[in-house]
Amino acid sequence: MHILIGFIGIIIFLALAYLISSDKKNIKWKYIGIMFLLQFIFAFLLLKTKFGITIIGGIAAGFAYLLKQAAEGVNFVFGGFEFVKPDQPPFFFNVLLPIVFISALIGILQYTKILPFIINWLGFIISKINGMGRLESYNAVAAAILGQSEVFISLKQQLPHINKKRLYTLTASAMSTVSASIIGAYFTMVEPKYVVTAIVLNLFGGFIIASIINPYDVNEEDDKLLIQEDKKQSFFEMLGEYILDGFKVAVIVGAMLIGYIALIALLNGIVGGIMHFVSGGQLDWNFQTLIGFVFAPFAFLTGIPWEDAVKSGSIMATKLLSNEFVAMLNLGEAKGLSDRATGIVSVFLVSFANFSSIGIISGAIKSLNDEKGDIVARFGLKLLFGATLVSFISATIAGFFM
Repeated sequence: MHILIGFIGIIIFLALAYLISSDKKNIKWKYIGIMFLLQFIFAFLLLKTKFGITIIGGIAAGFAYLLKQAAEGVNFVFGGFEFVKPDQPPFFFNVLLPIVFISALIGILQYTKILPFIINWLGFIISKINGMGRLESYNAVAAAILGQSEVFISLKQQLPHINKKRLYTLTASAMSTVSASIIGAYFTMVEPKYVVTAIVLNLFGGFIIASIINPYDVNEEDDKLLIQEDKKQSFFEMLGEYILDGFKVAVIVGAMLIGYIALIALLNGIVGGIMHFVSGGQLDWNFQTLIGFVFAPFAFLTGIPWEDAVKSGSIMATKLLSNEFVAMLNLGEAKGLSDRATGIVSVFLVSFANFSSIGIISGAIKSLNDEKGDIVARFGLKLLFGATLVSFISATIAGFFM
């Protein structure tokens, strides 16, 4: 039954994208069909085959080892702190600060030209599959490694020449992915197999939704890849810069968690108090319960059992309104969710599709090109709508193999 509901869900999610398409006649359904087929193949391989499970196990083990090494640095600096719960170190130290170490490793791979080589060749291969330009394919792969704002630094020379349609696809890809530097943090909060599956499915899902909402043709002349050369730095200059960048990310995420969790707690208290008063103490609903009812039908369309739909919808909505970290914390604390619902919600959460990302992406581009930043800000809601549909489709496809 859940398979039938899932297929109905995919049709509805695609229909929602089709409704706001800027050029319905020129949608390239052939390439969309190919990418959907690849999504199903990858979901099956990663979630159901011994080969896929082994690959994910290897990735998880590798990140576990890296996080263990990162803990050495964190413990050296903060090991003398008296924690409130010694057996449960604070989230900032245990989950966020290891980002500093992962960022340093990414810097080393970037400096040694290993990452640029991987990104360029993966982008070239994907461009033969998605029917788009090589620039779009490069950007999607690079965003999944460098991050949704950092990737546009590598396109600084190209930005003035990118038209509005291509800019939408580039930013949609960036919002639909996650940064490699924080994958290790995700692994500590949700099962690694769902993180890896979501990253792969979102890569193709971003192209699928962008191809429907924003179809266009790319001329060979327009597809010249002008990637900005890195500024000349010594190895230790680069290393120091990436370490500081990683620390900034950790602090920014920590600050956002403080603000968002406190705001949600305030809204829960206010709405809970009102509902308690209005119902004469009969209803124990809060803000997250109410948004759960709004998102429940969409959660159900991904293949989540109806009895889990409200609670799952609440977590999905929390991610949209705040960020994936807040929602992952809520998922970890959720009681009574089935394994199936937990898996589908986990895949949904692994992306940057939330309201704050509109400001992050438009701000990053505006700092590089003022005019293009304003354009991104104007189609920000359309961007978020498309990226959210990507998350729903990825979660639905993954649900077929749970």
